[in-house]
Amino acid sequence: MTRDIPDYPIDIFTHDAVRNAREVDDALREYASAVRLADGVVMIGRHEHVAAALMDWKRFSSTSRPWHDPKSLRPEILLTDDPPTHTRVRRVIGDALSPRTLNAMRTLFTTGAERLVADLRARGGEVIDAVEEVTRRFVYTVFPDALGLPPGDRTHMHGFSHMVWATMGPENDLFREAMTEDFEPVIAWLNEVCERDRLDPDGFGMLLFKAADGGTITLAEAKLLLQTILSAGADTTYITMANALRAWAEFPDEFDKVKAEPKLIRNAFDESLRWDSPSRMAGRIATVDVPIDDLVVPAGTRVGLMFAAANRDPRFWDDPDAYKVGRDLKHSLGFGYGIHACVGRTLAYMEADALFGALVPALERIELAGEVEPWMTTVGHGPARVPVRLHFRG
Repeated sequence: MTRDIPDYPIDIFTHDAVRNAREVDDALREYASAVRLADGVVMIGRHEHVAAALMDWKRFSSTSRPWHDPKSLRPEILLTDDPPTHTRVRRVIGDALSPRTLNAMRTLFTTGAERLVADLRARGGEVIDAVEEVTRRFVYTVFPDALGLPPGDRTHMHGFSHMVWATMGPENDLFREAMTEDFEPVIAWLNEVCERDRLDPDGFGMLLFKAADGGTITLAEAKLLLQTILSAGADTTYITMANALRAWAEFPDEFDKVKAEPKLIRNAFDESLRWDSPSRMAGRIATVDVPIDDLVVPAGTRVGLMFAAANRDPRFWDDPDAYKVGRDLKHSLGFGYGIHACVGRTLAYMEADALFGALVPALERIELAGEVEPWMTTVGHGPARVPVRLHFRG
């Protein structure tokens, strides 16, 4: 016997809710296997159901989603497609990530990481922001270089990403705050740097335009795809790495394990992705009536699949609030799941391998030096500031 999806009495996208997103999302997960928000969106937060929905693109389609405006500034490609369009476009990225391309990127990432760590060592003992001065600084330098974007001021990257993330949530106060940033200069910068004639002829971005020359995608799709990768591939990576640095400060015994066994770096990165996901949810639309335990999500309902809550679901994870570098993470939802699993996963790993490969052997310990400040956006999640002292080995 089925029952109606219960209404949820709390707005999970207010300023206070975002400041306490872990507790807010976990409470929603425990309230019921699916809940309905005041605007009709259904949220699903338990690992079993989120994982199943991510694998089932036919019943949970990406072609529409909560608060979806196809005229927004967010590039409308890949994340808003189902097969066969999604398959065709995703293949372009896979083909572009050839061994030759990856080797060139790896060298670029490693060189950038070594320069950054040398600078950080010279500032040893100072209180620094692990976000702005370490992980975002690194990613915003090496990632656009790898894509082949022209050199120059990249301060607009954060503004663009902040606005894109705002489009994934409801048009509330946080949305309006994001959109009051310097909107026009940011969009003008984005359009300029992603033009074909501004790209490095040997960079990754140019490979997308060459795919368009071959007819696999259109020229317009090539530019949209480059803009999508620039936005999606930057913020999630630097936030996850900042979370790792925070976790290593809060769980020093786990950091000792990483120092003792550098092969754990990648699993440590994955565990930080599970421990505090940089995205609270993915959006879908139900194409048919879908049962969730004794509830039914009606066809046509827009649905939020809550990555972060599912990645802390005690029904699935042992001691989910603890950070454990040796945890079995093959069913973590941090990179997504199914056909929409993160296509930039390889690049994220390469960046983490480079930065942590240079930083971990140089460090004795990491010390939190103040309160962690949350990123004030609705669906994106993570720290805006993590004050730390990096204690380097002598």
